[in-house]
Amino acid sequence: MSVIKPMIRSNICINAHPVGCAKDTERQIDYVVAQKAKRGVRSAKEGGSSPKTVLVLGCSTGYGLASRITAAFEYGADTIGVSFEKAATETKGGTPGWYNNLAFDRAAAKAGLRTTTFNADAFSDECRTTVIEEAKKWGAKFDLVVYSLASPVRTDPDTKVLYKSVIKPIGKPYGGSALDMMTAKLHTLEAEPAEGDDIANTVKVMGGEDWERWMKQLSDAGVLAEGCKTVAYSYIGPKMCHPIYRDGTIGAAKKDLEARAKTIDAALKAIGGAAYVSVNKALMTRSSAVIPVITVYLGCLFKIQKAKGTHEGCIEQMERLFTERLYTADGKVPVDEEGRIRIDDWELSADVQAEIDKVMPNITEENLAESIDLDGIRHDFLMINGFDVPGVDYTKDVADMRKIDA
Repeated sequence: MSVIKPMIRSNICINAHPVGCAKDTERQIDYVVAQKAKRGVRSAKEGGSSPKTVLVLGCSTGYGLASRITAAFEYGADTIGVSFEKAATETKGGTPGWYNNLAFDRAAAKAGLRTTTFNADAFSDECRTTVIEEAKKWGAKFDLVVYSLASPVRTDPDTKVLYKSVIKPIGKPYGGSALDMMTAKLHTLEAEPAEGDDIANTVKVMGGEDWERWMKQLSDAGVLAEGCKTVAYSYIGPKMCHPIYRDGTIGAAKKDLEARAKTIDAALKAIGGAAYVSVNKALMTRSSAVIPVITVYLGCLFKIQKAKGTHEGCIEQMERLFTERLYTADGKVPVDEEGRIRIDDWELSADVQAEIDKVMPNITEENLAESIDLDGIRHDFLMINGFDVPGVDYTKDVADMRKIDA
């Protein structure tokens, strides 16, 4: 038995709180249940034009988890989820996603929703075969496939070569102020530019090749429903972040993802379906906490959007994506001139970015607490791993690391 406190090394939290992770998953479920009532969303069983069976690849945290929660608890869909997590033992903790999946499956079963979660490498053909067999066992076809995989590595199923992704600028270094999440100290951090095969390898891991492979194999197996939609997630952000994101190695991968969306879309036309890339808002993630400038930008963004009443976390973003983009009353999906869904509209609005441009250059360690939403980004940073979640007694001993009950 022990009290679990966050273990943080170089802006990375390396442990998780089982009860905290479960509580936050339940908070997100409560939010979409309330939104369902508020918006009057009807599930397919209630006569609505809603997804019935949804596959979420990368289902355990962030946007993937929020997508699965929205599909299940607002739209009444049965879901299959795939993620690669470290399971807990009685004395050793699992990854946050492992606990999130446990909490989701428990809540879905209680709500009478069919759910299967596979702890597997979603990049492998073996995983694809397993998912296809499960869909056939259910006697169901997917009418929505969410692709939300984020990984540092991917093994090519054909060559068995392992590729590694990196977050680096292209052409020249990118640097600026970086924030220590727990001490609130600022320091200068510089990311060296990509070299060798960095760009190609990152595209191989984080681009659209695997998404395209998933959709082809699902289609060939006959488990895609008429009118099936698929969506993958991307980020563009403001110009100040472009060197490390949009114009960096990750940006190269996301541009590949967007190009392949058009290929997938063309293939889905045969069954009346469509493929989309949704450009989402910047949020605190494990990776954003260690990138120059990004954490300070997030703190600034959070403060300004909260003052305007337009701040969203993962669940608010995905709920709005489903209700105001993917499943609109007239059946049309609003997109930009490149065919992308833009749910980053509130982040990139001219008034928000103008305020950020005014504040960012003048931030110092002395005025940091007044200039940015330090408490907000610190809360989100800790919450990813189940800490700082309201309603959890963090002084209480955890007797069994496999249990998600208080």
